[in-house]
Amino acid sequence: MKIRLARLGAKSRPYYRIVVADSEFPRNGRFLEIVGNYDPNKDPAEVNVKEDRIVDWIGKGAKATATVSQLLKKKGITARV
Repeated sequence: MKIRLARLGAKSRPYYRIVVADSEFPRNGRFLEIVGNYDPNKDPAEVNVKEDRIVDWIGKGAKATATVSQLLKKKGITARV
């Protein structure tokens, strides 16, 4: 299991969902749960997460990708991860 970004939005205007997916699923394909979103187009970039769900999935063995780990660290969730 991976906690990773799924890209949405138009060309040159990306918007991302933070999703929990099996590592074999395609980047923008099937996922198990949406646990947040990330909008880099806003100033400052906007990150919304469901902290309780992320902690729950990490407890079940899900690993966050490098980018998601950085976003979670900025939100202060690293202490519980």
